[in-house]
Amino acid sequence: MANAASGMAVHDDCKLKFLELKAKRNYRFIVFKIEEKIQQVIVEKLGGPEETYDDFTASMPANECRYAVFDFDFITDENCQKSKIFFISWSPDTSRVRSKMLYASSKDRFRRELDGVQVELQATDPSEMSLDIIKGRAL
Repeated sequence: MANAASGMAVHDDCKLKFLELKAKRNYRFIVFKIEEKIQQVIVEKLGGPEETYDDFTASMPANECRYAVFDFDFITDENCQKSKIFFISWSPDTSRVRSKMLYASSKDRFRRELDGVQVELQATDPSEMSLDIIKGRAL
């Protein structure tokens, strides 16, 4: 179903892969992109469970917007193993204005499709989604 605000559809694969990340922990992260020609959000890259946060940040293009989810494992101060699913809206300052507007107008609806996201983060440069910021938001 298309989004009335931006006319953007969400490919079923986006929801299916997210459910696999959430329930089966098959992936560490998923990078999504808007395919402008077909007006649809699609899966661009899947990161295996063995991949790191550095692998994830390296998957984000320097000059293009993306959406992503990252399954972050951490240990609490009480020594408990936990995990939180982050939704990251990546909109670098160097990306095209049209692209930034498209991603901004489609974000809320796409985010609602991914039931189970616990933390949302907006980043315009790599420092805004550093591992320290992720750790700080997880605790």
